[in-house]
Amino acid sequence: MKLGFLGAAGTVTGSKFLLETHDKKILVDCGLFQGLKELRLRNWDKLPVPPSEIDAVLLTHAHIDHSGYLPLLVKNGFRGKIYTSKATRDLCKIMLPDSGYLQEEDAARANRYRYSKHNPALPLYTEQDAEESLKFFEATDFGETLALDDELSFSLHRAGHILGAAMIRVTHAGRSVLFSGDLGRPHDPVMLPPAQIQQADYLVLESTYGNRSHEKTDPAKAIGSIVQKTIRRGGKIVCPAFAVGRAQNLLYYIYMLKQQKKIPDLPVYLDSPMAINVTELLHRHQSEHRLDPDMCRAMCDMATYTRTQEESKAINENNMPCIIISASGMATGGRVLHHLKHLITHERNTVLLAGYQAAGTRGERLLRGEDTLRIHGSDYPVRAEIKHLRSTSAHADDREMIGWLEGFNAPPRKVFLVHGEPDAAASMKRKITRRFGWPVTIAEHLQTEEL
Repeated sequence: MKLGFLGAAGTVTGSKFLLETHDKKILVDCGLFQGLKELRLRNWDKLPVPPSEIDAVLLTHAHIDHSGYLPLLVKNGFRGKIYTSKATRDLCKIMLPDSGYLQEEDAARANRYRYSKHNPALPLYTEQDAEESLKFFEATDFGETLALDDELSFSLHRAGHILGAAMIRVTHAGRSVLFSGDLGRPHDPVMLPPAQIQQADYLVLESTYGNRSHEKTDPAKAIGSIVQKTIRRGGKIVCPAFAVGRAQNLLYYIYMLKQQKKIPDLPVYLDSPMAINVTELLHRHQSEHRLDPDMCRAMCDMATYTRTQEESKAINENNMPCIIISASGMATGGRVLHHLKHLITHERNTVLLAGYQAAGTRGERLLRGEDTLRIHGSDYPVRAEIKHLRSTSAHADDREMIGWLEGFNAPPRKVFLVHGEPDAAASMKRKITRRFGWPVTIAEHLQTEEL
């Protein structure tokens, strides 16, 4: 068995791992590169393996950096099955067409205002391409083993990161390799913890937070303080949030603050059609999270859902304090950009960034304290207060990953670190080596390894 790293090696995005046996080619994850331009340009490169030669895709979860290349894979000739969990399938029905739609919109805007060097600017793929890719999905249950041939099989195991998130264990001729996907946290207030895996011959492990621990501060307390301070200024709070996972966690904390009378009952807008649809999936996949049905319904009903562009625009026409939760989480696209254009130019407002911000994204530039932010070809002065919640991440931190690894009852032959910036991966390698003495390799882009 040969393992190739086609993405998420030396960076946190573009997850793609190719497993090859003597007669099968299996792609584990199929994500888009995001962030720095040099990474985004990789989305336009040909894959090292023709899509028509790939027999199947195994998908850990629905986040676009893990799933967003699937429409292009199908467009370019892939005709196998895309295996994943039931919740991930349902999320991809929402997220992939939305991704195609946003790329079409971005290309149309670039052509309209002529701020792209390409003439015409084209989308990587369209909404229709994404709809076509959904025909190839096949959902399976956690813990079920499916055979791909006489010697090759796989199973999904709960990762706890977002709805449907899975670790994937692939077995071939008696040898196993475990792909962690994105590991969730053991004490997340909404999601259930990751399943404990006791053995794998090889481990492909994420390292997003390999060089740091999440703050132990109570996220609800931090959000409450930010809301109260902004209200006193007469301002609004805009929260760029991933439509899957982060938006729902923010709703949970705000709901609890209101219930405990720690913030006023000010309006809360969930201004992302995708986030609205994802939030409604909490009811369909009740076994995936900790919220009981009544709590789930009350939390979801607290927010005003703005589905149309007209409703979204109306939020900024009202100057009263409010909380706006809108995608995308790193401010790379979506409706949140329109709110940022309107709000970051005034000192009374707050931009609340929740969780990791990849290098080169607008969210990361705001954290670095840049004076202006370029949106849709124009520069906007940053005068709003920028706050960062470091304790709401859906990723396990360094201590939590080490704690999860302690559950192994036998050492892997080798650990491959992926999905992390170089400093994070290097730090995680030192911690695993020091704690367990296991052999650890930091994967490099396009590296291949015989297993």
